[in-house]
Amino acid sequence: MENLFERINTLAEKYSNDTATNLSRLVKHKSLSTKEKEVALELQNQMLEAGFDEVKIDGLGNVIGRIGNGKKILAFDGHIDVVDLGNLSNWSFDPLGGEIKDGFVHGRGTVDQKGGPAAFVTAGRIIKEIGVPENLTIYFVGSVMEEDCDGLCWKYIIEEDGIRPDFAVSTEPTNLNIYRGHRGRMEITVSFFGVSSHGSAPERGKNAIYMASRTALEIEKLNERLAFDAFLGKGSVTISEIVSGSPSLCAVADFARIHLDRRLTWGETKESAVKEIEQLVEGMNAKVEVLNYKETAYTGLEYGMEKYYPTWKIEESHPLVQDADRAFKGLFGKAPIIDKWTFSTNGVTINGMYGIPTIGFGPGNEVLAHAPNEKVAVSDLVIASAFYAGLAYKISGSSKLEVGSSKLSE
Repeated sequence: MENLFERINTLAEKYSNDTATNLSRLVKHKSLSTKEKEVALELQNQMLEAGFDEVKIDGLGNVIGRIGNGKKILAFDGHIDVVDLGNLSNWSFDPLGGEIKDGFVHGRGTVDQKGGPAAFVTAGRIIKEIGVPENLTIYFVGSVMEEDCDGLCWKYIIEEDGIRPDFAVSTEPTNLNIYRGHRGRMEITVSFFGVSSHGSAPERGKNAIYMASRTALEIEKLNERLAFDAFLGKGSVTISEIVSGSPSLCAVADFARIHLDRRLTWGETKESAVKEIEQLVEGMNAKVEVLNYKETAYTGLEYGMEKYYPTWKIEESHPLVQDADRAFKGLFGKAPIIDKWTFSTNGVTINGMYGIPTIGFGPGNEVLAHAPNEKVAVSDLVIASAFYAGLAYKISGSSKLEVGSSKLSE
């Protein structure tokens, strides 16, 4: 009888070509946010081919596969939308080709973030072949619209589909490390209202661009004094856009607006971040607003949420992190690196809004996210698929069992 973790590794390697091929098939569908229909159908088919117990597409367009019927619920999440291709001259290969070459799968979305779903489909196949723990239900979610509004998909899954897992794993890229949080973020606009006058007599008016410019310099200073967390790092704020308006190019501008990208570290909140900006524009005719997102999904459903994405983390001592640590050691014979993301994920709602314990583990390096020449190592996909299966058994309490050729046994 072989050890369960040995069996998982054997199967993950056995199905490595299938995992890579599945990812290649996903990459060939461009799947920008709100345009994921074809890749969703492809992922649904892959789940069915892997023998999942149930596969459905919900009202927002998320692909939800299920294995098992136990009381303990584990969910794996991977978003299937991608950013656009950018300047094609920066790519040395076809970004939608899905080429498998030299040990890598090439193309847009291989790292961010279709590699995770390709790996968890194989993990589901492995679990079905070895035997599904009786006490576990596992959901595998190919989520939509993350690039436009991270977390919106899980707001829908929890509030509309009624699926609320006990534990969740984001398969965003972690370079095969275990991540336990990241900074939050929010989008803020500040609108300035001036008074126009003829450009030949600017003293008669009140220039909104000058108000915006003075505020911009104060925001630059604000960035330097924002809060710091020993694990997540410092909060930050930057201006990503400025627009203005006036009756003509021969007139004083009577309107200006700046757009802020605010990253929130531990202890910072929506209210505290808004108050900081309001203090900077006190006495000006200005309005500070947190933006809202509302778009129509490829299913035709209009859905949205406020563009405030809470900071989240769980402690290294948390049972989920400890189970992940033990599964990694059991599978790969070494200790994992436990760290955090630089960017934002669907964890902002899963944990940040709903308090569901969440970790991250994904194939690929996040430095390639949104970059040209994006590619992921097939070996990363193999390790990720093994880890997802191993973690499921560890969470279920089945990790010490030995396995026969096809089923769990005492």
